[in-house]
Amino acid sequence: MGGLEEVRGLAGWVPLRIAAMSPVITVVGDVMLDGWFSGTIERLCREAPAPVVELDRRDYAPGGAANTAMNLAALGARVRLCGLTGADDAGARLRRLLTEAGVDVTHLVEDPAITTTTKYRILGGDQVLLRLDETPRSVPAGAAARVAAEAAAAIAGSDAVIVCDYGSGVLDGQVRDALAAAQGDRLTLVDAHDPAAWAALRPDLVTPNAREAAGLLGERLDPRGDRARAVRQRSADLLEASGAAAVVVTLDRDGTVLLTADGEFHRTWARPATEKQASGAGDTFVACLAAARAAGLPLTTSLDLAQAGADIVVHRAGTSVCSAADLAQHLGSFAGTALEPDELLQAIRRERAEGRRIVLTNGCFDVLHRGHTAYLNQAKQLGDVLVVAVNDDDGVRRLKGPDRPINPAADRAGVLAALSCVDYVTVFSTDTPVPLIEALRPDIYAKGGDYSEQMLAETPAVEACGGTVRILDYVPERSTSAVVRKIRGPGPVVEGAS
Repeated sequence: MGGLEEVRGLAGWVPLRIAAMSPVITVVGDVMLDGWFSGTIERLCREAPAPVVELDRRDYAPGGAANTAMNLAALGARVRLCGLTGADDAGARLRRLLTEAGVDVTHLVEDPAITTTTKYRILGGDQVLLRLDETPRSVPAGAAARVAAEAAAAIAGSDAVIVCDYGSGVLDGQVRDALAAAQGDRLTLVDAHDPAAWAALRPDLVTPNAREAAGLLGERLDPRGDRARAVRQRSADLLEASGAAAVVVTLDRDGTVLLTADGEFHRTWARPATEKQASGAGDTFVACLAAARAAGLPLTTSLDLAQAGADIVVHRAGTSVCSAADLAQHLGSFAGTALEPDELLQAIRRERAEGRRIVLTNGCFDVLHRGHTAYLNQAKQLGDVLVVAVNDDDGVRRLKGPDRPINPAADRAGVLAALSCVDYVTVFSTDTPVPLIEALRPDIYAKGGDYSEQMLAETPAVEACGGTVRILDYVPERSTSAVVRKIRGPGPVVEGAS
């Protein structure tokens, strides 16, 4: 589908290709209106020791499932939204904002017996002082029946469906049954406070956060511990409890963990930023993940793209969306980001001064593939900072022959830098990275493929610097040479991932 099935590295053209494909995606879920009321504080009120906020502005944005729909529209998808609102001012404002963004609200049910769910935040300066929530006390049976009918109609002809269940009760019973009956074999993603309630749907993906994953497991995940390791150890239990083919556990500042029924494991690392009053990064993540998968992008690459989208919105105040153009600009910014040796040394000195363990690996990385991304993710988990050294073009030719590299060093470095697991990229011109090892003095030198420590010319240099050599998993039938050979014609695979 669209030539994205073998894409393993991110570049600016990827989100633009997804947007051009315009997958049809239906969002069924709890919609709401977010409000951000900001002003200044200069005094306390007379009635109580509470600040008086002189309002300067009022901003509104679709929230919950409606924010997921807004993100999908910004990514270029054709979006249908099904949910429930009241026949009130908040509901009218929500519909108007969605329609202006290009979201199809034909299947959005309005019922005068309820109020539209709203979440209004009061800000004084840069501080959220108070949040005012208004939610329906109950869901009328007639309204639930109408949502169920509209959900079934909205799904027809869609490439994918996203269920956004935040526990309002709208999706219980009739709606869940209607979704199960109309689901078919289309891509199904569930983002729910209680994923177990949707296990019978057998979704392709569920995206619980740490608290929701803990609920599935019936135990607490210690935020001070290694939560990624904890959920990986309970992979089978999470998959069984959720009924899903794959579980993506989102761990806020610790990125995400992918767990699949066939044993695949993949991590992403967030790029932490000082969060202002950001809201909805999870909705952005889900939207990016669904759009990418609906367009045919591999699951692990889709996860990296979704992480990039979340990284973008956490830098913004309020409830915001990430567009295809935003992603293209963000990913394009990594082009030309390979550091010169002096710049890299300065950066590593700063990292080491903060007590971080440095991991170094190297390779040609010509035509990035699953073998590369799998072992780079493994390498990242060995320490805190991952440095990837890339052979320059002359070096690749010496190693691989006159018809290589397929991609020049700047492009190879840019794609690597866009991976969430990679912290720094540099290009080296020597036949081996020994001079770089002697300069960086990494704590761990990682190498992927069918090597042993004794085979590596780098081992003595690493050990002389007090470091350790680690040989990572070999992924059979996954090498650049195999990919090139597949394009040119069949033949045996004899080389490891490099």
